[in-house]
Amino acid sequence: MIWASGWRLASAVANAGGLGLIGAGSMYPEVLREHIQKCKQATDRSFGVNVPMLYPQIDEIMRIIVEEKVSYVFTSAGNPKTWTSFLKENGITVVHVVSSVRFALKAQQAGVDAVVAEGFEAGGHNGREETTTMTLIPAVREKLSIPLIAAGGIATGSAMLAAMALGADGVQVGSRFVASAEASSHQAFKQKVVEAGEGDTRLTLKELAPVRLIKNKFYEDVEDAYARCATPEQLKELLGRARAKKGMFEGDLDEGELEIGQVSALIHNILPAAQIVANMMEEFRVAREKVSEFSI
Repeated sequence: MIWASGWRLASAVANAGGLGLIGAGSMYPEVLREHIQKCKQATDRSFGVNVPMLYPQIDEIMRIIVEEKVSYVFTSAGNPKTWTSFLKENGITVVHVVSSVRFALKAQQAGVDAVVAEGFEAGGHNGREETTTMTLIPAVREKLSIPLIAAGGIATGSAMLAAMALGADGVQVGSRFVASAEASSHQAFKQKVVEAGEGDTRLTLKELAPVRLIKNKFYEDVEDAYARCATPEQLKELLGRARAKKGMFEGDLDEGELEIGQVSALIHNILPAAQIVANMMEEFRVAREKVSEFSI
């Protein structure tokens, strides 16, 4: 959700009854502080910050989160042992994002309060194991004793019900909110998400950090590099700097990196975040009633 989830989206989701998250991965520390402060002004409900731990200036980011008294931090892309104790000592609920049972157990051992298990369908950076959500959630549930949040391929209320039937206590939704009115992503990218169909995304760049992309010119350049047996160093050179910003925030649909989940094929419109939440809850209610009619 980098370049998509700033204070406007996080506060809109919070006001609609969800837990809105500010995506810190695309923000300099003082920009993050500004977003946190504006989010506080826009909602009186709890919200959180997602922090990819591989980013620079992580010490300053964590200091700001504590100073601003953020209630929830979702950590990812790093060792949960590094910051969990510090955050919890400052009264913050810590959730860590994983893509396998092994890392879920490591997160639990590190003392996190909950785990997000994210399946292969998810957008953005992903796990190398390519385990789908439908397989990952029950596998993690079997081993985990703390709350479990499902992610990856969830954009409807029926998918939320399915995740809970598999053992999840809740769900995390990303791609559906990229195509929201409040998302800070470029309008051209939002429209590209709406237009995406089945098979239009692909997980790639595993040698660097696995990422799911919409197929475009940049993606084809990556495929050509693989065909030439490019080294990781050559792939890094091709990726360059700010490629995700170029695509998702600036709207360069040819040369930009367009990160989104497989579930983009089910997203057909750009809606206000509150409407997305309301739709999912109504779909959940209808799906639950339908399932209750099944006889065995």
